[in-house]
Amino acid sequence: MLSTPTPRLPQGASRLTLAAYADGILGWNRAILGQAITLIESSRPDHQRMAQELLDRLLPHTGRSIRVGLTGVPGAGKSALIEALGCRLTAEGHRLAVLTIDPSSVRSGGSLLGDKTRMLRLSADPNAFIRPSPSGLMLGGVARKTREAMLLCEAAGCDVVLIETVGVGQSEATVASMTDFLLVLMLAGAGDELQGIKRGLLELADMIAITKADGDNVDRAKLAASKYSFAMRLLRGGEQPPVVTCSALDGSGIEEIWRIIGERMHERERSGASKANRSAQAAKWMWSLVDEQLHGMLEQTESIRRVAEDAERDVRIGALSPVLGAQAVIRALRSSGMSSSSRGEKPAPFAEAASLQ
Repeated sequence: MLSTPTPRLPQGASRLTLAAYADGILGWNRAILGQAITLIESSRPDHQRMAQELLDRLLPHTGRSIRVGLTGVPGAGKSALIEALGCRLTAEGHRLAVLTIDPSSVRSGGSLLGDKTRMLRLSADPNAFIRPSPSGLMLGGVARKTREAMLLCEAAGCDVVLIETVGVGQSEATVASMTDFLLVLMLAGAGDELQGIKRGLLELADMIAITKADGDNVDRAKLAASKYSFAMRLLRGGEQPPVVTCSALDGSGIEEIWRIIGERMHERERSGASKANRSAQAAKWMWSLVDEQLHGMLEQTESIRRVAEDAERDVRIGALSPVLGAQAVIRALRSSGMSSSSRGEKPAPFAEAASLQ
């Protein structure tokens, strides 16, 4: 039986009060933590208002975890490595949150959310919380409310938060913008390693781990590691991210991965780089929320939505250029005077971005 269920939010108003949510999260009630994440993922206006109030109340208890992003090609064994690393961390006394993102179907929007079934041992650990969420067709391979979910987990006392991305396209850049350390998992023997590696990935990675380095694959993993190390020296110079080999099957390399993460985080805390990084992330988050609210206005304000639909129709039939269509939508936004500040509301959820600093 899985120990961290994700109960469905009732169709009506939430059965829990704001105080019950806050007390449950602060008291490490994982069922309530799961309900709270469901609350912040809800698109209902009343749920969003309550979620914002909850985040505001919990802000003083956030920002104290090590945030690690994990990305990599499909089949690299992200879930297996997370379970091996997670069980080691909880055994050492850490409280762990794992936020996993499953790809949503382009056609249906649905998602399998199968990560819990791949981490049965960690799911049963009383000091671990695993929350799978659909990407919701968001660019970057993360869920729309991953940052807010991360804050709730920190308020619940998690001192390590692992975020596993879909591992597609922009996932490296997106997860790097919300974490302290980016661990990239690669496979050996899956083709020409140097041919397939992306420059952007090398620029963002804090560590590359060659997975499944066990049995007959050990030599191939070591060869791949040497190739990645060479690529790092060519493109990064200076401080080069370490390249290691590991195996979730026999546990080799897992201790080294966590040791390197701890050492790097200690160095960054001492130099002030960690605080500067979180400040920059907070600013970037602010602008992403601006974009999100502007898109929300297109959907929620009927007059703007009509202008946008008309502009899109004219662009599709060639009666209007995309540039002029975009200008028409912007003019409608400006003339509407419709903004949360003009109604005296706090732009949700801007407040929690401050906790990244």
